[in-house]
Amino acid sequence: MRDRRSCHCDGAFLLYDAGEQGGRILLVEPWIGALLALSAGYLLGSIPFGVLLTRAAGAGDLRAIGSGNIGATNVLRTGRKGLAALTLLLDGAKGAVAVLIAARFSADYAALAAVGAFFGHCYPVWLGFRGGKGVATLLGLALALHWPCGLVFAGVWLMAALLLRYSSVAGMAAAVAAPVSAAITHQFGLVFLFLAFAVVVLWKHRANIDRLLDGTEPRIGEKTPVA
Repeated sequence: MRDRRSCHCDGAFLLYDAGEQGGRILLVEPWIGALLALSAGYLLGSIPFGVLLTRAAGAGDLRAIGSGNIGATNVLRTGRKGLAALTLLLDGAKGAVAVLIAARFSADYAALAAVGAFFGHCYPVWLGFRGGKGVATLLGLALALHWPCGLVFAGVWLMAALLLRYSSVAGMAAAVAAPVSAAITHQFGLVFLFLAFAVVVLWKHRANIDRLLDGTEPRIGEKTPVA
């Protein structure tokens, strides 16, 4: 039975392979580690928990319900509050898990895993690149990358959701708060990363913005026409 161990040194992976003919050390180049972090993050992020859970519960195809979005807000429109909560939890967890695993090797890999997980959720290959809007996954990423930013994100989302009852406004406000909180807490390496994520979140909410301007955006728990 082979014994394989690994460690991380100066951005590269050192693998120790204790084979039958004696042990040997294999060096994995940093770019391979970076590619693995990005790819693994994307694969984790692309798991469409909302679609899988609603199908398993017999609630139908989530993409044909409400707004057609695969996130927790649209799951809530099925009337299954438990499923919506579980979708929110899992969409956030997949981002956090991707970052935490990659962070065991380096902070750079953690950031790449975050990018992969976020875009995997928003643009999953399994669903023709039509995914969620990234709010729950961004929450998980923020908590894993720098938990104070994650707490600010969650606080802004909850406050806006409770006061305004618009999930879209709450999500956009929280996304914008992420780079601001990173700057305030001197996490300057995260500012541009969170800013890029916030731009994507706003872009994914462009239909919601149009409905808000028209006064037709549904509040949390209300029905909305199929997109």
